[in-house]
Amino acid sequence: MSDGINTTTNGAVLEVTINRPKANAIDLAASRRLNDVFTAFRDDPALRVAIVTGAGERFFCPGWDLKAAAAGEQSDEDWGAGGFGGLNHPRNLDKPLIAAVNGIACGGGFEIVLGTDIIVMEEHAKFALPEINVGVLADAGTIKLRRRIPYHIAVEFLMTGRWMDAHEAKHWGLANHVVPKGQGLAKAREIAGQLADGPPLLFPAIKQLLRHTEMVAEHPAFELHDSLSGVQKVIRSEDLKEGTSAFAAKRKPVWKGK
Repeated sequence: MSDGINTTTNGAVLEVTINRPKANAIDLAASRRLNDVFTAFRDDPALRVAIVTGAGERFFCPGWDLKAAAAGEQSDEDWGAGGFGGLNHPRNLDKPLIAAVNGIACGGGFEIVLGTDIIVMEEHAKFALPEINVGVLADAGTIKLRRRIPYHIAVEFLMTGRWMDAHEAKHWGLANHVVPKGQGLAKAREIAGQLADGPPLLFPAIKQLLRHTEMVAEHPAFELHDSLSGVQKVIRSEDLKEGTSAFAAKRKPVWKGK
């Protein structure tokens, strides 16, 4: 059973597609499935990068499946270790994640996007956190959005539930790339291919350092740097020696991940 969550692998790249017609909304089973998928991705040394997208042209994901809610699902149920959609809560997922946003991403769907590292939006895609309109706190969105965009923009977005189109998202730094309709996955695959060819030990080091120093002043951040396992692996790695040797020899490095 996929519960509407499809996965494919292409070399070191995992693609995760939310495929739950008509709108790719997520129920309890789909959320737990996503959690399982991202846990397996985290723990599989053969996989280096993941892309998450939605099936179709209109929706990436609108969040919670309200039909499931009407049938009895409760908002405080166990959605999985990473929370709703697998990416809401911190879980030491130190590999790069790319969102290919192919349409509407609102509510919990937008929070999944906020859980990724690189965001590609198709030009017709848009974001919203409409929970305010039904008296629900968008907890993950509230915690994360202020860390991504200016305070006043985040507060207005959270308190009004308004829509943000792809070009405004790009303006505020919420999207890395805005591409024509139908080209989001291709752009995400291009980026994923570049990352998959890169030094695998560097990505965990970068994500750990970003995560642990996000709210830390500059000098203490440098002190934290030396205590991180990902950083120490890079410093003591064969790949570090390989990178410098390849540069001197003017050849492409052969990364071993150790």
